[in-house]
Amino acid sequence: MAKQITTKSAEASFIDRITVTSNERQSKNVDVAGGTIRLLYYESILNDTIKATVVFADTGNAVDNKTALEGLPIVGEENVKLKFRDNNDQALNLTLYVNKVTPMSDDTTKSMVQLDLSSKENILNEKVRLNAKFTGKISDHVRDIFTNSEFLGTEKIIDIEETVGNYNFIGNNWKACYAMNWLSKKAVSAENQKLGVSAGYFFFETSEGFKFKSIDGLLSQDKKKSFIYNQTPDSKGDNIPAGYDAKVLDYVKDNRVDVEEKLKMGAYSTRTILFDPFNCFYEVITPNAKAKEDGLKLGGKKLPKLNPEFDRQQEKKEFSRTQYMLIDKGSLPDGPTKQQIEKSKTQNFDPRNILNQSSMRYNQLFASKCTITIAGDFSLHAGDVVFLDVPELAPDTKEVSKENGGLYIIADLCHYISPKETYTKLNLVRDSFGRTGNHTSGKL
Repeated sequence: MAKQITTKSAEASFIDRITVTSNERQSKNVDVAGGTIRLLYYESILNDTIKATVVFADTGNAVDNKTALEGLPIVGEENVKLKFRDNNDQALNLTLYVNKVTPMSDDTTKSMVQLDLSSKENILNEKVRLNAKFTGKISDHVRDIFTNSEFLGTEKIIDIEETVGNYNFIGNNWKACYAMNWLSKKAVSAENQKLGVSAGYFFFETSEGFKFKSIDGLLSQDKKKSFIYNQTPDSKGDNIPAGYDAKVLDYVKDNRVDVEEKLKMGAYSTRTILFDPFNCFYEVITPNAKAKEDGLKLGGKKLPKLNPEFDRQQEKKEFSRTQYMLIDKGSLPDGPTKQQIEKSKTQNFDPRNILNQSSMRYNQLFASKCTITIAGDFSLHAGDVVFLDVPELAPDTKEVSKENGGLYIIADLCHYISPKETYTKLNLVRDSFGRTGNHTSGKL
Protein backbone atom coordinates (compact mmCIF):
# COMPACT_ATOMS: atom_id res chain seq x y z
CA MET A 1 0.00 0.00 0.00
CA ALA A 2 1.18 3.55 -0.77
CA LYS A 3 2.49 5.69 2.06
CA GLN A 4 -0.29 7.46 3.93
CA ILE A 5 -0.76 11.20 3.49
CA THR A 6 -0.97 12.71 6.97
CA THR A 7 -1.46 16.27 8.20
CA LYS A 8 2.32 16.53 8.41
CA SER A 9 2.23 16.39 4.60
CA ALA A 10 0.46 19.76 4.67
CA GLU A 11 3.56 21.49 6.01
CA ALA A 12 5.91 23.44 3.74
CA SER A 13 7.31 21.20 1.02
CA PHE A 14 10.13 21.63 -1.47
CA ILE A 15 10.51 23.85 -4.52
CA ASP A 16 13.81 22.69 -5.97
CA ARG A 17 13.82 24.81 -9.10
CA ILE A 18 11.92 27.52 -10.99
CA THR A 19 14.46 28.55 -13.60
CA VAL A 20 13.43 31.20 -16.12
CA THR A 21 15.55 31.43 -19.30
CA SER A 22 15.82 34.61 -21.33
CA ASN A 23 14.47 34.66 -24.88
CA GLU A 24 17.36 36.94 -25.92
CA ARG A 25 20.23 34.77 -24.65
CA GLN A 26 19.75 31.09 -23.79
CA SER A 27 22.75 31.23 -21.43
CA LYS A 28 21.04 33.91 -19.34
CA ASN A 29 18.64 32.55 -16.71
CA VAL A 30 17.58 33.06 -13.13
CA ASP A 31 16.17 30.69 -10.52
CA VAL A 32 13.31 32.37 -8.61
CA ALA A 33 12.55 29.37 -6.37
CA GLY A 34 14.10 31.05 -3.32
CA GLY A 35 11.81 34.05 -3.61
CA THR A 36 8.64 32.15 -4.44
CA ILE A 37 5.68 33.21 -2.32
CA ARG A 38 3.22 30.71 -3.78
CA LEU A 39 3.07 28.14 -6.53
CA LEU A 40 -0.18 26.75 -7.91
CA TYR A 41 -0.26 23.88 -10.39
CA TYR A 42 -3.43 22.87 -12.30
CA GLU A 43 -4.72 19.85 -14.22
CA SER A 44 -8.25 19.27 -15.53
CA ILE A 45 -10.04 16.84 -17.82
CA LEU A 46 -11.77 19.95 -19.22
CA ASN A 47 -8.50 21.75 -20.08
CA ASP A 48 -6.38 20.91 -23.10
CA THR A 49 -3.08 21.49 -21.28
CA ILE A 50 -1.62 21.86 -17.79
CA LYS A 51 -1.08 25.30 -16.26
CA ALA A 52 0.77 26.82 -13.31
CA THR A 53 0.97 30.17 -11.53
CA VAL A 54 4.11 31.39 -9.78
CA VAL A 55 4.23 34.49 -7.54
CA PHE A 56 7.72 35.56 -6.45
CA ALA A 57 9.54 38.47 -4.88
CA ASP A 58 11.75 39.99 -7.58
CA THR A 59 14.78 41.58 -5.92
CA GLY A 60 16.88 44.27 -7.54
CA ASN A 61 20.04 42.17 -7.91
CA ALA A 62 18.62 39.06 -9.60
CA VAL A 63 20.28 39.62 -13.03
CA ASP A 64 23.06 42.15 -13.71
CA ASN A 65 21.99 44.20 -10.67
CA LYS A 66 18.46 44.34 -12.05
CA THR A 67 15.24 42.56 -11.28
CA ALA A 68 14.55 39.32 -13.16
CA LEU A 69 11.68 41.07 -14.91
CA GLU A 70 13.99 43.71 -16.37
CA GLY A 71 17.32 41.89 -16.42
CA LEU A 72 16.33 38.85 -18.52
CA PRO A 73 13.83 40.49 -19.46
CA ILE A 74 10.61 38.49 -18.95
CA VAL A 75 8.15 39.44 -21.69
CA GLY A 76 6.38 36.15 -22.53
CA GLU A 77 7.14 32.69 -23.97
CA GLU A 78 10.22 32.26 -21.75
CA ASN A 79 11.19 28.65 -20.99
CA VAL A 80 10.61 27.83 -17.29
CA LYS A 81 11.90 24.63 -15.73
CA LEU A 82 10.12 23.63 -12.53
CA LYS A 83 10.78 20.90 -10.01
CA PHE A 84 8.82 20.65 -6.79
CA ARG A 85 8.18 17.84 -4.31
CA ASP A 86 5.57 17.01 -1.71
CA ASN A 87 6.47 15.86 1.80
CA ASN A 88 6.45 12.21 0.67
CA ASP A 89 9.15 13.03 -1.90
CA GLN A 90 6.79 12.70 -4.89
CA ALA A 91 8.32 15.09 -7.45
CA LEU A 92 6.89 16.91 -10.46
CA ASN A 93 9.52 17.87 -13.05
CA LEU A 94 8.07 20.14 -15.74
CA THR A 95 9.01 22.49 -18.55
CA LEU A 96 6.42 25.23 -19.07
CA TYR A 97 6.40 28.59 -20.80
CA VAL A 98 5.43 32.08 -19.70
CA ASN A 99 1.97 32.90 -21.01
CA LYS A 100 1.37 36.11 -19.05
CA VAL A 101 3.46 38.41 -16.86
CA THR A 102 1.74 40.48 -14.17
CA PRO A 103 3.75 42.90 -11.97
CA MET A 104 1.81 43.03 -8.70
CA SER A 105 3.65 45.63 -6.60
CA ASP A 106 6.83 47.71 -6.70
CA ASP A 107 9.10 49.58 -4.32
CA THR A 108 12.67 50.81 -4.59
CA THR A 109 14.33 47.45 -3.80
CA LYS A 110 11.96 44.70 -4.90
CA SER A 111 8.70 43.92 -6.61
CA MET A 112 6.11 41.13 -6.69
CA VAL A 113 5.64 39.35 -10.01
CA GLN A 114 3.08 36.76 -11.08
CA LEU A 115 3.89 34.41 -13.96
CA ASP A 116 1.10 32.42 -15.58
CA LEU A 117 2.65 29.36 -17.20
CA SER A 118 1.33 26.88 -19.75
CA SER A 119 2.51 23.99 -21.88
CA LYS A 120 4.45 24.42 -25.09
CA GLU A 121 1.54 22.85 -26.97
CA ASN A 122 -0.86 25.49 -25.64
CA ILE A 123 1.21 28.22 -27.30
CA LEU A 124 1.89 26.20 -30.45
CA ASN A 125 -1.86 25.61 -30.80
CA GLU A 126 -2.30 29.29 -31.64
CA LYS A 127 0.13 28.97 -34.56
CA VAL A 128 -0.81 25.54 -35.93
CA ARG A 129 -3.61 25.02 -38.43
CA LEU A 130 -4.87 21.70 -39.76
CA ASN A 131 -4.84 21.99 -43.56
CA ALA A 132 -4.89 18.32 -44.52
CA LYS A 133 -7.34 15.48 -45.12
CA PHE A 134 -7.52 12.85 -42.37
CA THR A 135 -8.69 9.30 -43.12
CA GLY A 136 -9.04 6.38 -40.74
CA LYS A 137 -9.94 5.96 -37.09
CA ILE A 138 -10.36 8.96 -34.78
CA SER A 139 -7.67 7.62 -32.44
CA ASP A 140 -5.28 7.62 -35.44
CA HIS A 141 -6.20 11.24 -36.24
CA VAL A 142 -5.46 12.33 -32.66
CA ARG A 143 -2.10 10.52 -32.72
CA ASP A 144 -1.22 12.15 -36.06
CA ILE A 145 -2.15 15.66 -34.90
CA PHE A 146 0.00 15.23 -31.79
CA THR A 147 3.09 13.66 -33.33
CA ASN A 148 3.25 15.02 -36.88
CA SER A 149 5.86 17.80 -37.08
CA GLU A 150 3.51 19.66 -39.44
CA PHE A 151 1.10 20.04 -36.54
CA LEU A 152 1.90 19.93 -32.78
CA GLY A 153 4.86 17.57 -33.12
CA THR A 154 5.00 16.85 -29.39
CA GLU A 155 7.61 14.57 -27.86
CA LYS A 156 5.55 13.99 -24.73
CA ILE A 157 3.96 10.66 -23.84
CA ILE A 158 0.52 10.24 -25.44
CA ASP A 159 -1.96 7.79 -23.90
CA ILE A 160 -4.68 7.17 -26.48
CA GLU A 161 -7.61 4.80 -26.01
CA GLU A 162 -8.32 3.19 -29.37
CA THR A 163 -11.61 3.98 -31.12
CA VAL A 164 -13.87 1.93 -33.38
CA GLY A 165 -14.85 2.72 -36.96
CA ASN A 166 -13.44 5.20 -39.45
CA TYR A 167 -14.21 8.89 -39.69
CA ASN A 168 -12.75 11.03 -42.48
CA PHE A 169 -12.59 14.81 -42.31
CA ILE A 170 -10.76 17.86 -43.64
CA GLY A 171 -8.91 20.09 -41.17
CA ASN A 172 -10.53 23.32 -42.45
CA ASN A 173 -7.61 25.33 -41.02
CA TRP A 174 -8.83 24.54 -37.51
CA LYS A 175 -6.57 24.82 -34.50
CA ALA A 176 -5.24 21.45 -33.34
CA CYS A 177 -6.88 21.44 -29.90
CA TYR A 178 -10.22 22.55 -31.34
CA ALA A 179 -10.14 19.64 -33.77
CA MET A 180 -9.34 17.10 -31.05
CA ASN A 181 -12.18 18.32 -28.82
CA TRP A 182 -14.50 18.21 -31.85
CA LEU A 183 -13.43 14.64 -32.58
CA SER A 184 -13.93 13.68 -28.91
CA LYS A 185 -17.71 14.00 -29.30
CA LYS A 186 -17.70 11.58 -32.25
CA ALA A 187 -15.50 8.86 -30.73
CA VAL A 188 -16.49 5.44 -29.37
CA SER A 189 -14.03 3.29 -27.43
CA ALA A 190 -13.13 -0.12 -28.83
CA GLU A 191 -12.60 -1.47 -25.31
CA ASN A 192 -14.87 0.35 -22.87
CA GLN A 193 -17.96 1.50 -24.79
CA LYS A 194 -20.66 -0.25 -26.80
CA LEU A 195 -21.68 1.28 -30.12
CA GLY A 196 -25.25 2.53 -29.75
CA VAL A 197 -25.05 2.63 -25.95
CA SER A 198 -22.30 5.08 -25.02
CA ALA A 199 -19.86 7.49 -26.69
CA GLY A 200 -17.67 10.49 -25.89
CA TYR A 201 -14.03 11.12 -25.00
CA PHE A 202 -11.95 13.66 -23.07
CA PHE A 203 -8.70 15.12 -24.35
CA PHE A 204 -6.45 16.60 -21.64
CA GLU A 205 -2.91 16.82 -20.27
CA THR A 206 -1.35 15.82 -16.95
CA SER A 207 2.26 15.99 -15.79
CA GLU A 208 2.61 12.45 -17.22
CA GLY A 209 1.64 13.50 -20.75
CA PHE A 210 -1.43 13.86 -22.95
CA LYS A 211 -4.46 11.60 -22.68
CA PHE A 212 -7.34 10.81 -25.03
CA LYS A 213 -9.73 8.72 -22.95
CA SER A 214 -13.37 7.68 -23.17
CA ILE A 215 -15.79 8.60 -20.39
CA ASP A 216 -16.48 4.93 -19.67
CA GLY A 217 -12.76 4.19 -19.85
CA LEU A 218 -12.07 6.69 -17.09
CA LEU A 219 -14.81 5.14 -14.96
CA SER A 220 -13.43 1.64 -15.62
CA GLN A 221 -10.08 2.33 -13.95
CA ASP A 222 -9.07 0.81 -10.65
CA LYS A 223 -9.11 3.36 -7.85
CA LYS A 224 -5.77 5.01 -7.19
CA LYS A 225 -6.30 6.08 -3.58
CA SER A 226 -8.95 6.04 -0.86
CA PHE A 227 -9.89 9.01 1.33
CA ILE A 228 -12.09 9.36 4.39
CA TYR A 229 -13.70 12.48 5.83
CA ASN A 230 -14.70 12.69 9.49
CA GLN A 231 -14.25 14.96 12.47
CA THR A 232 -11.40 12.99 14.07
CA PRO A 233 -7.89 14.43 13.66
CA ASP A 234 -5.47 12.01 12.05
CA SER A 235 -2.85 12.32 14.85
CA LYS A 236 0.01 12.08 12.34
CA GLY A 237 -1.51 8.97 10.81
CA ASP A 238 -2.51 7.08 13.97
CA ASN A 239 -6.22 7.80 13.45
CA ILE A 240 -6.40 7.06 9.71
CA PRO A 241 -8.46 3.83 9.47
CA ALA A 242 -6.88 0.83 7.81
CA GLY A 243 -7.17 0.79 4.04
CA TYR A 244 -7.41 4.56 3.64
CA ASP A 245 -4.56 6.67 2.24
CA ALA A 246 -5.46 10.04 3.77
CA LYS A 247 -7.93 12.06 5.81
CA VAL A 248 -9.88 14.76 3.98
CA LEU A 249 -9.31 18.15 5.58
CA ASP A 250 -12.29 19.87 3.96
CA TYR A 251 -15.32 18.48 2.12
CA VAL A 252 -18.07 20.27 0.19
CA LYS A 253 -20.82 18.38 -1.62
CA ASP A 254 -22.56 19.75 -4.68
CA ASN A 255 -25.49 17.91 -6.26
CA ARG A 256 -25.27 18.91 -9.91
CA VAL A 257 -28.69 17.63 -10.95
CA ASP A 258 -30.35 20.88 -11.93
CA VAL A 259 -33.41 19.27 -13.50
CA GLU A 260 -34.25 22.10 -15.88
CA GLU A 261 -30.67 22.46 -17.13
CA LYS A 262 -30.18 18.69 -17.48
CA LEU A 263 -33.39 18.43 -19.49
CA LYS A 264 -32.37 21.33 -21.72
CA MET A 265 -29.08 19.57 -22.46
CA GLY A 266 -30.77 16.21 -23.05
CA ALA A 267 -28.87 14.34 -20.36
CA TYR A 268 -31.39 11.50 -20.15
CA SER A 269 -33.43 11.62 -23.37
CA THR A 270 -32.54 13.34 -26.63
CA ARG A 271 -34.40 13.17 -29.92
CA THR A 272 -32.45 13.14 -33.17
CA ILE A 273 -34.05 13.79 -36.55
CA LEU A 274 -32.05 12.27 -39.41
CA PHE A 275 -32.43 13.23 -43.07
CA ASP A 276 -30.72 11.81 -46.15
CA PRO A 277 -30.79 14.49 -48.92
CA PHE A 278 -29.99 11.92 -51.64
CA ASN A 279 -33.11 9.80 -51.20
CA CYS A 280 -35.21 11.93 -48.80
CA PHE A 281 -34.98 9.28 -46.08
CA TYR A 282 -36.32 10.71 -42.80
CA GLU A 283 -36.13 9.12 -39.35
CA VAL A 284 -36.78 10.18 -35.76
CA ILE A 285 -34.86 8.35 -33.03
CA THR A 286 -35.28 8.85 -29.28
CA PRO A 287 -32.73 6.82 -27.29
CA ASN A 288 -33.24 6.92 -23.54
CA ALA A 289 -30.38 6.76 -21.05
CA LYS A 290 -32.36 4.66 -18.56
CA ALA A 291 -32.99 1.96 -21.16
CA LYS A 292 -29.26 1.70 -21.88
CA GLU A 293 -28.04 2.00 -18.27
CA ASP A 294 -26.94 -1.65 -18.07
CA GLY A 295 -24.42 -1.05 -20.85
CA LEU A 296 -22.77 1.95 -19.15
CA LYS A 297 -19.74 1.98 -16.85
CA LEU A 298 -21.07 3.88 -13.82
CA GLY A 299 -19.21 5.42 -10.90
CA GLY A 300 -22.06 4.74 -8.49
CA LYS A 301 -24.95 2.30 -8.30
CA LYS A 302 -27.44 3.95 -10.61
CA LEU A 303 -28.27 7.03 -12.65
CA PRO A 304 -30.51 9.59 -10.89
CA LYS A 305 -34.10 8.34 -10.63
CA LEU A 306 -36.40 11.09 -11.86
CA ASN A 307 -40.13 11.32 -11.17
CA PRO A 308 -42.07 9.00 -13.56
CA GLU A 309 -44.95 11.47 -13.37
CA PHE A 310 -43.12 13.49 -16.02
CA ASP A 311 -42.51 10.59 -18.42
CA ARG A 312 -44.21 10.95 -21.80
CA GLN A 313 -45.81 7.59 -22.63
CA GLN A 314 -46.61 8.22 -26.29
CA GLU A 315 -44.27 6.69 -28.84
CA LYS A 316 -41.19 8.85 -29.54
CA LYS A 317 -42.45 11.62 -27.24
CA GLU A 318 -40.05 11.00 -24.35
CA PHE A 319 -37.30 13.54 -25.08
CA SER A 320 -36.19 16.95 -23.81
CA ARG A 321 -33.80 18.07 -26.55
CA THR A 322 -33.82 17.80 -30.33
CA GLN A 323 -30.84 17.55 -32.67
CA TYR A 324 -30.97 17.61 -36.48
CA MET A 325 -28.45 15.73 -38.58
CA LEU A 326 -27.90 15.19 -42.28
CA ILE A 327 -26.80 11.63 -42.96
CA ASP A 328 -23.19 11.85 -44.15
CA LYS A 329 -22.87 9.47 -47.11
CA GLY A 330 -20.05 9.30 -49.59
CA SER A 331 -18.17 12.35 -48.34
CA LEU A 332 -14.37 12.19 -48.31
CA PRO A 333 -13.96 8.49 -49.17
CA ASP A 334 -10.37 7.31 -49.22
CA GLY A 335 -8.52 5.27 -51.82
CA PRO A 336 -8.29 5.51 -55.65
CA THR A 337 -11.16 6.74 -57.81
CA LYS A 338 -12.75 3.31 -58.30
CA GLN A 339 -12.72 2.62 -54.56
CA GLN A 340 -14.18 6.05 -53.85
CA ILE A 341 -17.06 5.35 -56.24
CA GLU A 342 -17.72 2.04 -54.50
CA LYS A 343 -17.89 3.90 -51.17
CA SER A 344 -20.21 6.64 -52.45
CA LYS A 345 -23.12 5.26 -50.42
CA THR A 346 -21.13 4.42 -47.29
CA GLN A 347 -21.83 6.53 -44.19
CA ASN A 348 -18.86 8.51 -42.94
CA PHE A 349 -20.46 9.10 -39.52
CA ASP A 350 -23.07 7.03 -37.70
CA PRO A 351 -25.32 9.54 -35.87
CA ARG A 352 -27.84 6.86 -34.90
CA ASN A 353 -25.31 5.13 -32.62
CA ILE A 354 -23.04 8.01 -31.59
CA LEU A 355 -24.58 11.50 -31.63
CA ASN A 356 -27.21 11.19 -28.89
CA GLN A 357 -25.16 8.76 -26.86
CA SER A 358 -22.26 11.22 -26.70
CA SER A 359 -24.47 14.19 -25.74
CA MET A 360 -26.17 12.27 -22.97
CA ARG A 361 -22.93 10.78 -21.59
CA TYR A 362 -21.18 14.15 -21.22
CA ASN A 363 -24.15 15.60 -19.37
CA GLN A 364 -24.55 12.55 -17.14
CA LEU A 365 -20.94 12.58 -15.94
CA PHE A 366 -21.28 15.73 -13.83
CA ALA A 367 -24.46 14.65 -12.01
CA SER A 368 -22.66 14.44 -8.66
CA LYS A 369 -19.74 16.63 -7.63
CA CYS A 370 -17.80 17.24 -4.45
CA THR A 371 -14.70 19.25 -3.60
CA ILE A 372 -12.14 17.96 -1.14
CA THR A 373 -8.87 19.32 0.22
CA ILE A 374 -6.11 17.02 1.41
CA ALA A 375 -2.50 17.46 2.48
CA GLY A 376 -0.25 17.82 -0.56
CA ASP A 377 -0.13 14.67 -2.70
CA PHE A 378 1.59 15.12 -6.06
CA SER A 379 1.00 11.51 -7.15
CA LEU A 380 -2.61 12.33 -8.08
CA HIS A 381 -3.64 13.42 -11.57
CA ALA A 382 -6.75 14.62 -13.41
CA GLY A 383 -8.63 11.61 -14.75
CA ASP A 384 -7.60 9.32 -11.87
CA VAL A 385 -10.28 7.39 -9.98
CA VAL A 386 -10.35 7.73 -6.18
CA PHE A 387 -12.58 6.26 -3.48
CA LEU A 388 -14.19 8.63 -0.97
CA ASP A 389 -16.05 7.83 2.22
CA VAL A 390 -17.97 10.46 4.17
CA PRO A 391 -20.10 10.01 7.31
CA GLU A 392 -23.80 9.25 7.21
CA LEU A 393 -25.67 12.34 8.36
CA ALA A 394 -27.75 10.70 11.06
CA PRO A 395 -27.75 10.95 14.87
CA ASP A 396 -25.61 8.46 16.78
CA THR A 397 -24.18 6.70 13.74
CA LYS A 398 -20.64 5.93 12.72
CA GLU A 399 -21.62 4.46 9.38
CA VAL A 400 -20.31 5.83 6.09
CA SER A 401 -22.78 7.33 3.64
CA LYS A 402 -24.29 4.77 1.28
CA GLU A 403 -25.41 7.58 -1.04
CA ASN A 404 -22.43 9.93 -1.28
CA GLY A 405 -19.52 7.55 -0.78
CA GLY A 406 -17.81 5.54 -3.50
CA LEU A 407 -15.80 6.01 -6.67
CA TYR A 408 -15.21 9.41 -8.27
CA ILE A 409 -13.14 10.79 -11.15
CA ILE A 410 -10.75 13.66 -10.46
CA ALA A 411 -12.10 16.33 -12.83
CA ASP A 412 -9.89 19.19 -11.62
CA LEU A 413 -6.79 19.30 -9.48
CA CYS A 414 -4.75 22.09 -7.91
CA HIS A 415 -1.53 21.72 -5.93
CA TYR A 416 -0.82 24.72 -3.70
CA ILE A 417 2.64 25.38 -2.24
CA SER A 418 3.68 28.29 -0.03
CA PRO A 419 6.58 28.78 2.43
CA LYS A 420 4.27 27.50 5.19
CA GLU A 421 1.96 24.86 3.72
CA THR A 422 1.21 22.38 0.93
CA TYR A 423 -2.29 21.32 -0.08
CA THR A 424 -4.01 19.48 -2.91
CA LYS A 425 -7.56 20.45 -3.85
CA LEU A 426 -9.69 18.07 -5.94
CA ASN A 427 -12.99 18.47 -7.74
CA LEU A 428 -14.49 14.97 -7.91
CA VAL A 429 -17.36 14.01 -10.24
CA ARG A 430 -19.38 11.00 -11.25
CA ASP A 431 -22.45 10.16 -13.28
CA SER A 432 -24.49 8.30 -10.69
CA PHE A 433 -25.42 7.95 -7.03
CA GLY A 434 -24.90 5.25 -4.43
CA ARG A 435 -21.78 3.74 -2.86
CA THR A 436 -20.39 0.71 -4.69
CA GLY A 437 -17.37 -1.34 -3.75
CA ASN A 438 -15.16 -0.60 -0.76
CA HIS A 439 -12.15 1.52 0.12
CA THR A 440 -9.62 -1.31 -0.09
CA SER A 441 -10.37 -2.73 -3.54
CA GLY A 442 -12.63 -0.05 -4.98
CA LYS A 443 -14.71 -2.87 -6.46
CA LEU A 444 -17.84 -4.79 -5.52
